[in-house]
Amino acid sequence: MNYRIVSGIETHIELSTKSKIFCGCSTRFGAPPNTQCCPVCTGQPGALPSLNMRAVQLGIRAGLALHCRISPRMRFDRKNYFYSDLPKGYQITQYDLPLCTGGYVQLESGRRIRIERVHLEEDAGKLIHQNGSTYIDYNRSGVPLIEVVSMPDISSPQEAREYVEQLQLIMRYAGVSDCRMQEGSMRCDINISLVKDGEAGTRTEIKNMNSPAYIARAMQAEAERQRKILLGGGRVERATLRYDEASGRTVPMRLKEGAEDYRYFPEPDLPEITISRQFTESAGALPEMPHERFERHISLGVSANNARILCRYVAEGAFFYGCVEHGADAAKCSNLIAGTVFALITDDDGREEFFKNFPPEDFARLVRAVTDGKIGTTLAQGVLEKVITRGGAVGDYLTAQDMRGIDDEELRELCRAAVAADPVAAADYRAGKLKAIGAFFGYIKRASEGRADIPAAEAILKELLKN
Repeated sequence: MNYRIVSGIETHIELSTKSKIFCGCSTRFGAPPNTQCCPVCTGQPGALPSLNMRAVQLGIRAGLALHCRISPRMRFDRKNYFYSDLPKGYQITQYDLPLCTGGYVQLESGRRIRIERVHLEEDAGKLIHQNGSTYIDYNRSGVPLIEVVSMPDISSPQEAREYVEQLQLIMRYAGVSDCRMQEGSMRCDINISLVKDGEAGTRTEIKNMNSPAYIARAMQAEAERQRKILLGGGRVERATLRYDEASGRTVPMRLKEGAEDYRYFPEPDLPEITISRQFTESAGALPEMPHERFERHISLGVSANNARILCRYVAEGAFFYGCVEHGADAAKCSNLIAGTVFALITDDDGREEFFKNFPPEDFARLVRAVTDGKIGTTLAQGVLEKVITRGGAVGDYLTAQDMRGIDDEELRELCRAAVAADPVAAADYRAGKLKAIGAFFGYIKRASEGRADIPAAEAILKELLKN
């Protein structure tokens, strides 16, 4: 029996404001527990909310980046439920008059995952489980969120992962949020059911996923769990689940609530708000977005794979275009970044810092030297490694002799010497062991002090070894 996955994702994204949505407490991450809270965000009797309009502006930017319609009016509502991280006993959110509606996220395949709505709400506190006890940190309580609710258009774990990664990129580019999933500033709830012969099954929800990879794994695990139940003649119960990373299984937490369980009603302490065109414009124009930068990179001659990798970093755009403006070949520039810089700097934060701090004109100088044949790729890689690990500028590690380069005849002589120095590798290559050619590269690098262009040397070696 064939079952088809039908899934939608609700994504909670913390907005990059300095203060909370209904009070003046700081939103800074990493502060000591319960040092950034007040009577408003902890729900003390008589404390009244005051709306942070910067949160509304960022919500509008998010909606525009997702091709949404900005609502002409919006209202806040109370969502009533009891949990220890929610001190008021209700959450201020938006129900029937959200800030944004419609919109979509486009996948690389061209498929569009439709957005039902984007609404504003406040975050809850954070539960910390240690040594059999549970502690509550209310620093996060009242931090402004948007909830991006997709339509049930996602049909596979791979699509779910791509959707979340694309949404994360879009929000970062738009300046809405840093979307650091490891810090909880972007969290996903996955709704999933199986459909057979057009008949939808019971929907379950996997809560608080904070990794695109685990989202894909959790969806796959839940689909398999539901499939086994249905094939065995059982019935899937409507439930809220968590994903256990150690076992790779979804685990029921409680029966899933419906909208009627939350007893929504209009927030009496906040008025309905009219969103004027002037206020929408005050949110600011959107910068170049990920798909636009991708296409621009391709038009400059960057490979699709390199463009895909580079466009993951917001600060990369200004750096890359600066390099091109200073005369760097776009394709060679992207190869040096993706192949060398990213091998030396493996974490995302470090790569963003590289793009912010490395002068584009200095990087362009290195790329131009390679393009003009003055230095080889190997030497350029060595220079980059020194700049990144020791500091300084490209010129600090390039001598006049380096820039003299190696002419074709000198490189040919080096290749002849390398073949003569290793007759065993030469015989192996001629016998069909093509990987043996790599044995000559070390000799050529040492003899040229890293100035030789290894790809050019490889072409010469292949010619010499034919004889």
